[in-house]
Amino acid sequence: MRLTPPGAAARTGRPGPRRPDGVTRPRIRAARRAAVLLAAAVLLAGCGTRLPGSAFAGRSAAPAGSPGGGATDTGVTAAEIRIGIVTSLTSPVGGETFSGPRYGALAFFRSLNDRGGLHGRTVKVVTCDDGGSGIGNQGCVHQLVDHDQVFAFVSGSVLDYAGASYVSGKGVPDVGGQPIGTAYDQWPHLYGIYGSSAPRDGRSVGWNGTLYQSTEVFRFFKERLGARNAAVVSYNQADSARYATQLTQGLEAEGYRVLAQTVDFALPDFQAVAAAMKADGSQLVFDAMDARGNAALCQALDTAGVRVAAKVTNVQNWSETVRDDYRSSPGCRNALWSTSSSRNYEDTGYPAVKEFRDAMARWYPERAGLLSAWELEGWAGAQWLTDAMDSCGTGLTRACVERFMNRAQPYDAHGLILPASFTPAPQPDGPTRACLDAARWQDGAYGGHGGWTTQVADMTTTCYEVPQLPYRP
Repeated sequence: MRLTPPGAAARTGRPGPRRPDGVTRPRIRAARRAAVLLAAAVLLAGCGTRLPGSAFAGRSAAPAGSPGGGATDTGVTAAEIRIGIVTSLTSPVGGETFSGPRYGALAFFRSLNDRGGLHGRTVKVVTCDDGGSGIGNQGCVHQLVDHDQVFAFVSGSVLDYAGASYVSGKGVPDVGGQPIGTAYDQWPHLYGIYGSSAPRDGRSVGWNGTLYQSTEVFRFFKERLGARNAAVVSYNQADSARYATQLTQGLEAEGYRVLAQTVDFALPDFQAVAAAMKADGSQLVFDAMDARGNAALCQALDTAGVRVAAKVTNVQNWSETVRDDYRSSPGCRNALWSTSSSRNYEDTGYPAVKEFRDAMARWYPERAGLLSAWELEGWAGAQWLTDAMDSCGTGLTRACVERFMNRAQPYDAHGLILPASFTPAPQPDGPTRACLDAARWQDGAYGGHGGWTTQVADMTTTCYEVPQLPYRP
């Protein structure tokens, strides 16, 4: 299982590609895979350059029924492009854990089709729920590749991508998936939402089995909040302990004094943790626990009167659901911070964010209370694939899409994500420049309704020169 610190970039290369303005794109944002894999393990153990125009390239739209380019490749006809999305909807960690990217991508394609499709072709999305198991994932992959003959995959979010080698072996582009495991750092034809500079030759993960995490998140809180000490809370469970060790290593590399606290998974004594943090004067708290543990820890902190400068969660929990998840601990809830490599979905002043929010309100109004950073990133993945397909004109082929994906020019999904690319680089041997976005929950924001408020001037300029720490997943 791949576990890396929340918000720290598991950097898969030297300093990432720089745009003309000097922005460097973090390669792999560690928070998602760390938190989701950890939650699953714990639960099971107990039971480019900014493109012009709007979010949709104006030249792509065509009147309904206008001719496309014929059957140019697998999954492509004169009238239709078949795209697959695999999601662990009914996974052991709950239906909403992985669903966000799926809905974001579906909203994108529904909006695209409403505008006339792509060069006269309608995008038909074929979805599959793998149930959060490797066997289920292989079943979905074979169904979509062999039976449905999809042209490409997009915005996948799965617990166990066991079918990755088959997808890559068949040369099916997989664009904008959430790198929860290690597949997007190993296989060609797979393009995770955060980019990668690892060799991705199919032989090993990263560089001969080694990946890297960078420390910009810890640097951010040190400089922004003046924090010098932090608590790391974990379960007495193997995956949780490994994750906590990586958190501690990243914090100590940035000069923090770390208070390590371990609780029993079956009978966690969070009151004792709260007392220890109070005595220590902990300024930040990071955790290696599931959602249940997070909520219980926050409740214990509020009860004990512990006030931290930041309870650092991860982008997978950057969601409207914290309103209810932390209902019994409002003090701790208002100390929640999250970091990411994508825009805050509340920042509708950015045209691409507004496109996303308007589309979600139109096509999935029932998800207003479930909006999340992952939904926005699912939309960004669909945008990425669409721009790659659009570059082919009417002669759409997988080879053409992959040329777009493998170009040296970084891609930013019209400003939704930090610039990302897939240019291989030598194994890291020094510091890297890493950027991030950050937000905190505030009950009084947005007219008293509450929500996530952005805490940086701009994610493309909130950047640090930080060390890269090796680890083996």
